[in-house]
Amino acid sequence: MHGRDNGDMSDERALVQRVQRGDGDAFRELVEAHKRTVYYLAIDLCGNHFDAEDLSQEVFIRAYRGIGRFRGGAKLSSWLHRITVNAYIDSQRKKSPKVVSLTDEDGEECDPVDTKPLRVGGDPEQKVSSARIAEHIERALEVLSEMERAAFVMRHYHDMPIRDISNALGVAEGTVKSLLFRSIRKLRGRLSFYRGELGLEDPV
Repeated sequence: MHGRDNGDMSDERALVQRVQRGDGDAFRELVEAHKRTVYYLAIDLCGNHFDAEDLSQEVFIRAYRGIGRFRGGAKLSSWLHRITVNAYIDSQRKKSPKVVSLTDEDGEECDPVDTKPLRVGGDPEQKVSSARIAEHIERALEVLSEMERAAFVMRHYHDMPIRDISNALGVAEGTVKSLLFRSIRKLRGRLSFYRGELGLEDPV
């Protein structure tokens, strides 16, 4: 198990080093290996295919330009997650500039219940219902700030650990929990009729 992980990391470092030396084929390999992950995160952030395609292209442009600064302290996928989130936030601020607060406006502590990944549609009989829920969630997500949406998507759509989200957003883990708490609180009102199915109940 560990040997396979170490081997994967060695292969990744070798690939990055080839890209850093200007090997175009190596960069195409990098894109091919990570394009699905980047696209899936992009579409969950953007909410539509066209913006996600544009965002994915921007991510790999930024990755190509910044690969010389990548030192391997984190996994390549984590680095690409951070680029994706930053590119998404930049695109949203260009559309509608606004100040993004990274602290809970009421100064409330985050209840750990609110940061657990929600589960929707595990039972095949719920697939039709889940599709309807997903559509309502997408509309509800529009009330979130860019940072709140990014944290929510990474946690609840991609099941990422708090630490990885912290690295991707470039903020403390406590700030991630605050963002998640705020996003859940905002979504409760919009999705009150699905509260039990989504795990959006009030903390006990």
